Amino acid sequence: MQLTLAGRVFAVTGAAQGIGAAIVRTLAASGASVAALDIDAAGLAPLGALEGVTCHAGDLGGQQGARDLCGAVLERHGRVDGLITAAGGVRGQVGRPLDSVDEADWRAIFAANVDAVMWCAQALAPGMKAAGSGRIVTISSGAGLKPSLTGIQAYTAAKHALVGLTRQLALELGPSGITVNSVAPGFILSNPSTERQWQAFGPERQKRIMDSIHLRRLGQAQDIAHAVAFLCSRQADWITGQILQVDGGHG
Repeated sequence: MQLTLAGRVFAVTGAAQGIGAAIVRTLAASGASVAALDIDAAGLAPLGALEGVTCHAGDLGGQQGARDLCGAVLERHGRVDGLITAAGGVRGQVGRPLDSVDEADWRAIFAANVDAVMWCAQALAPGMKAAGSGRIVTISSGAGLKPSLTGIQAYTAAKHALVGLTRQLALELGPSGITVNSVAPGFILSNPSTERQWQAFGPERQKRIMDSIHLRRLGQAQDIAHAVAFLCSRQADWITGQILQVDGGHG
């Protein structure tokens, strides 16, 4: 099976680091043109040197901001054939007791992990519908299917919401030829936040986590990028509404 994305245009959110950056690089290496979106303009800069990649900095957590940034992508590329939403994460938060969680922290995680997906899909789906085809791939988490190792209530709730949104969009957009799927990573050492979290677990908990993974290794950002590239390909034309767990067989 030869997987190629030549001649297609994808928008990738959360592109400045980790999983998002790996997705941008993998799609570009597969022949696609890629618009890399992130609030971190400096983090995007290295991607701008890649052939076929354009960089677009802005905040996607609000409807108007997402609409404006997606509009800039459409103006630059003329169309978008697929949207990959890797923006999200824990926003620098750590797990803490229920009674110490404030509203701002709760809403910040939902804005990044759920709201941005909704508003970007709203902005870019009409063009895909007009073309009669398209791809949307969300990056959820094992935390969207069961309690989270992070212990962060908002993160678990947001990723569960994202799984629900993915399935709902698959139902709504399927008749227009648009597939909507999600990749649910296991524990990935992909950025400074995940590195700090892993170190905070300590040796005993690290061993328990490793022993619970069938393949006995943590994931890498490239593992997720390969799964995304497949779901964006023609070989995945009849796959939609699915949550693909890429977690090394986490028990």
